[in-house]
Amino acid sequence: MPRTVGATPPTRNVALGCRSVKAILARGLAAAVDRAVFVTALSRSKSSRARSPAEALGHDARLEKLAELTASIGPRALLDPASFFGAPSAPRPARALVRRFGRGGEVVDLTWRSSHEPRLHAVRARYLAHVPNATAHARLLGVPGAGRPAVIVVHGYLGGTYAFEERFWPLRWLLRQGLDVALLVLPFHGPRKGPEVRPRFPASDPRVTIEGFRQAIGDLRDLAAWLRASGAPEVGVLGMSLGGYTSALAATVAPELSFAVPLVPLASIADFAGADGRFVGTAEEQRQQHAAVEAAHAVVSPLARPLALPASRVAVVAGRVDRITPLSHAEKLAAHFGCRLEVFDGGHLVQSGRAAALLRVADVFRPTDAEASS
Repeated sequence: MPRTVGATPPTRNVALGCRSVKAILARGLAAAVDRAVFVTALSRSKSSRARSPAEALGHDARLEKLAELTASIGPRALLDPASFFGAPSAPRPARALVRRFGRGGEVVDLTWRSSHEPRLHAVRARYLAHVPNATAHARLLGVPGAGRPAVIVVHGYLGGTYAFEERFWPLRWLLRQGLDVALLVLPFHGPRKGPEVRPRFPASDPRVTIEGFRQAIGDLRDLAAWLRASGAPEVGVLGMSLGGYTSALAATVAPELSFAVPLVPLASIADFAGADGRFVGTAEEQRQQHAAVEAAHAVVSPLARPLALPASRVAVVAGRVDRITPLSHAEKLAAHFGCRLEVFDGGHLVQSGRAAALLRVADVFRPTDAEASS
């Protein structure tokens, strides 16, 4: 029988079918890994919530405490981010050479005294008592004196260990884009965590979470100022998950940054809490708690302010089957920012398709001709 004109050959149909099956299996695996990690490492059990002073509260007490926190921060902190986050200052970090690579490349560990001073007095002593967190850490990979732009890479929750971060991130690709790369450690993570199993930030106590994001933004902006003082003509940020939230927040309060790429980002703390079943009472009471949590965290929310840099230099990258920070988080951010959203087929941890998605937004890392000549 003659083949119909324009029909796909049988062998090609088989190949396409095999690829489709592989893609479906890959998406299923990515989603399964995310669900397993969410349950074992990220979700809180009922017993742990009962031991938490914040999460053990009933509906009325929660609303009262959250309203008190929102009022204590005040509207000015939201309308004038400089009054809440302060101005960046270029630190003088101690440098320790780790190794050399390629033609003149170096890997250097940076440490400096974090400039963060807690504003919420009720948690100040508790926050400052954790001594390892007072030292900020970053690992810099680049070519000294070459005057290359730089990207600050921010890890996710439970991350911050250099040995892992160097393997997880596409560092060679970023270096080939002409960027120096600085791996920033978030507060209470990695070497800033100490012997504890879980980081103290983010916390069930929203005051600690707010201070944690203030410190993260301060450390990021201080590192960016040092990179510019060291010769980087541009500095931007690329962050994953919790680091994606941090990078998105920075894009709304740090106009000195040149670009921002949140990857599988967290966008709403209230949405995450709701998905984990952390609200109590009737459906209406849970809705009220969601709104109160959003209001209390608004001062450190990337959804509460407009972008402080051009939307053309911002892109949100998300996993289609992400089960930890689902696609809805990325969609909210992209819609709020008015920037592009790139979606790959993988999940939060098994990020199959990430490389192609980053390639599609590679222009975000590079200035336009008009920006380069200005």
